[in-house]
Amino acid sequence: MEQQNKKLPYKIVVQGGTGEIEEKKSRFIANVVPVKTEEEAFAYIESMKKKFWDARHNCYAYVLGDRGQLARFSDDGEPSGTAGKPIMEVLLGAQVYDAVIVVTRYFGGTLLGTGGLVRAYTQASQAGLAASHICTMTYGAYLEITTDYNGIGKIQYLLGIRKIMIEDPEYTDVVTLRVKIPCEEEESVRKEITEATAGRVKIEKLENLYYMTDVMK
Repeated sequence: MEQQNKKLPYKIVVQGGTGEIEEKKSRFIANVVPVKTEEEAFAYIESMKKKFWDARHNCYAYVLGDRGQLARFSDDGEPSGTAGKPIMEVLLGAQVYDAVIVVTRYFGGTLLGTGGLVRAYTQASQAGLAASHICTMTYGAYLEITTDYNGIGKIQYLLGIRKIMIEDPEYTDVVTLRVKIPCEEEESVRKEITEATAGRVKIEKLENLYYMTDVMK
């Protein structure tokens, strides 16, 4: 349990989006999608290169794994460190993993310089994320709670206070609920429910897992 509690939350892209900025007549178009593997990332990058075949550059970065264990980027012909790395740093800075960002540049005829490129690719990537649907992945315990009908109201009240959603309720001769809760709350939730029902409850852990919380735009 101690090791499991050390698993930190991170964010994923639920639905990708597109953001665009313009800098000295150069257009920077950022497309964001969720991916699970490098193969998926490469396939999407290639699809963007084909879609924007007439663009000067299609730079990208992707981060995979629940701790961002795998991160890759490409400047695609831009000066080294001015495109792919800033895109990757936007993902890492936002703690958004299992995602790829491809930023397409249509050259506007004016050189932006190293600092200008870094700012433009950073801002475009941020605009792409802002246009995406993001959610937090929290590591927690998946519990099955079984009680009698006298105890269900008290349990629902306690879970409601903590904003814990109830899944798959079953009403037979007893009531069975399933909930996902952060690991750090598991002990206190067990204690509160046990005390509230005077021990007339069975709480079984089904597994530890990452689950979605805090879905944003």
